[in-house]
Amino acid sequence: MAAQVQLGYCDPGQEMAWAKAKTNAERDQRKGNAMRIAAGLIFASAVSLCASGAAWSQAAAPKGAAAPQPVPAPAPAAAPKSAAAPQAAPAPAPAAAPKSTAAPQAAPAPAPAAAAAPAKAPCANPNALGIARIVEIDTTGGPGFGFEHFKQLDFLREHEVVLTFDDGPWPVNTPSVLKTLAEECTTGVFFPIGKHATYYPEILKQVAAAGHTIGSHTWSHANLNNKKLTEDQRKEEIEKGISAVKWALGGAPFAPFFRFPALQHPPEMVTYLGTRNVAIFSCDLDSFDFKASKPQTVIDSVMKKVDKLGKGIILMHDFQKHTAEALPELMHRLKAGGYKVVQMRAKTPVQSLAQYDEEILKDAKLPTVSSRPVSSVVQTISE
Repeated sequence: MAAQVQLGYCDPGQEMAWAKAKTNAERDQRKGNAMRIAAGLIFASAVSLCASGAAWSQAAAPKGAAAPQPVPAPAPAAAPKSAAAPQAAPAPAPAAAPKSTAAPQAAPAPAPAAAAAPAKAPCANPNALGIARIVEIDTTGGPGFGFEHFKQLDFLREHEVVLTFDDGPWPVNTPSVLKTLAEECTTGVFFPIGKHATYYPEILKQVAAAGHTIGSHTWSHANLNNKKLTEDQRKEEIEKGISAVKWALGGAPFAPFFRFPALQHPPEMVTYLGTRNVAIFSCDLDSFDFKASKPQTVIDSVMKKVDKLGKGIILMHDFQKHTAEALPELMHRLKAGGYKVVQMRAKTPVQSLAQYDEEILKDAKLPTVSSRPVSSVVQTISE
């Protein structure tokens, strides 16, 4: 019992020492654990830092490697761009080359056209009269030309003449006049009668094809100063003449130039032509070739008057046989006298009136008229 009691006895001092020792041990253990934990954390941090540093250095290395690559990469990228630029440059270059090649090809095209003018009038005659000057006429308001009646517009220079021909077209005579003008490489203004134009449209087309200026000269060559004619009848003479020329030329444009028959100018009709913007032609000298009995009379009449005036608009008739016969020598005399021909052209073509166009169509009986040239219808097969 005592032993049992002795064995179970516990000294309080020893118990306190043991408890204290136990507490110190636990504290030391805890402290050691804390230190181990701290060391582990420090070690883990170091490892993490190293790993991060390695990872950063590995990540930086690609960046550093990529940095050089972009530098070459842009260089190649720039190279394609520059390569593309040269490629683009050649592309325009060929495009420009076709244009330049087209330009030379286009340039020769006008060259023949320019050569066509001389070819049309070869002027083999070294003494040809030729054309010294071409003037364009603005017919607004109906200006008048020719000092016999209109003295406001003095546009001819010294020794300049305008050749004019009335009353055609007419077989033999008009073609003969055209032949002489072609041989002399010169030109004239033709004032055809409307009825004659419907009789011989092919001849009038020849006048136009030769490059001459064409006006009009009434429908039937009526004297518009005739008191028996009403104002409407006078207008009809003018307008039907214009429409007849238009029909004969197949609708081709011609000049708003008009000459009164016998140079008779009714004031009301002068005013009317002004409203139609048609220029009125008188003359500076009349050849009076319709009174001549032989060609020499025509030549002498013209040369005497033109030498006196020194210049002028000359009135002749391609309807007259003696005029056609006199023309070659007259051209030589004008050339020898130092005269130069001026061509008169209109700025804008004449506009016919529909009412009179319709009348001409009825009078002309179109179904019987062939639009083919005479040479394609009639051919000489034996002479």
